[in-house]
Amino acid sequence: VQLQASGGGLVQAGGSLRLSCAASGRTFSSYVMGWFRQAQGKEREFVAHIRWSGGSTYYADSVKGRFTISRDNAKNTVYLQMNSLKPEDTAVYYCAARNSYQLEYAYWGQGTQVTVSS
Repeated sequence: VQLQASGGGLVQAGGSLRLSCAASGRTFSSYVMGWFRQAQGKEREFVAHIRWSGGSTYYADSVKGRFTISRDNAKNTVYLQMNSLKPEDTAVYYCAARNSYQLEYAYWGQGTQVTVSS
């Protein structure tokens, strides 16, 4: 299984970015795809997840109403649309995958840096 994250960059506060996570190596229909982030000096934290089958989503309170997670079945890609970005959103963002009956994420992509300037 390979997860390839992309789309990070530098943006001003209030701006937007869209992260992508291209998944390959297996069928993900029974999987949950998640986004996490880790700011410098802090622990990694959950951002959002989406169930590949059915598309139900869940968000951390800190991003609810600003971020949207979605998936494109044809492209095997998961997106994280980030709007109204704040400096505190600055972090390395990671995509991850787990089987829906597991609690732990078994597969992780490399991180992509998101920097929000004030």
